[in-house]
Amino acid sequence: MYFEHFGLALAPFSIAPDPAFAYPSLAQQEAHAALLQAIGGGDGFVKITGDVGTGKTLACRRLLAALAGQPDCGAVYVQNPCLTPRSLLLAIGIELKLPLRANTSEQRLLALLDSALLKAGAAGRRIVVCLDEAQAMPADAFEVLRRLAARDRDGRAVLQTVLFGQPELDDKLARSDLRPLASHITAQYRLGPLSARETEAYLAHRLRVAGRAADASALFPTAVAALVHRYTRGVPRIVNIVAHKALLLACRDRAAVVGPQHVRDAAADTPHARPATALSRLVAWWQHGRMRHGTPA
Repeated sequence: MYFEHFGLALAPFSIAPDPAFAYPSLAQQEAHAALLQAIGGGDGFVKITGDVGTGKTLACRRLLAALAGQPDCGAVYVQNPCLTPRSLLLAIGIELKLPLRANTSEQRLLALLDSALLKAGAAGRRIVVCLDEAQAMPADAFEVLRRLAARDRDGRAVLQTVLFGQPELDDKLARSDLRPLASHITAQYRLGPLSARETEAYLAHRLRVAGRAADASALFPTAVAALVHRYTRGVPRIVNIVAHKALLLACRDRAAVVGPQHVRDAAADTPHARPATALSRLVAWWQHGRMRHGTPA
């Protein structure tokens, strides 16, 4: 591979979400601050949306890491939301280490979780459930979450739910059968893409974390980084794919740095890499970093 050629110890552009490689973009910083504020304020439901590859799972993992250091908070992570109500309750109960059996009924699960939430509230604790890819969750599972969230103490939710999902989540929550839950969403944030300047800094940041020496920014010169941004529209996952392929091509050519043609060839080999249109740039600008309070989805 290109590790030795470019002086790297790790793969710099893996598409697997890794907090060790997290770049503090404006969108990620704002999303993280908004999440901590909403949870600290006792909000029952919070929603984070974004297109595929914009960093929702990374935002979720950053939140879980932050909550792990709070003694008054228990965090539950549900990675696969395609669950029946009973399976969802079972997953939450297992994370909370409740005394469960594989054949525990849905009603019994609800009773055990209700009891656990009452005890947590009495002790001044709260439970935060983070659901990734929430747009795939069945409607009846959403209703179970709404019922559990009815427990509160002094006006603050004991069970707090953070929904991470693609834009389709907005459409799902607009359905009439899910409006009761949607009306409880008090904070929401839309994750947008990286700016051109952030894309250049993002490339250099990941190269440094991967072991590149002080000249990490020189590997993708400013004009080349701008070309990466143009083809990827600043979507981190697509940036990673194109950058990885560009490094392979540069290594093949024994080049010291990545050149414009390497990026063009890498983008041509990547299905979702294409320059943004004027309309898509306008939409991205409008959506980038929007946080709205008290507005139903």
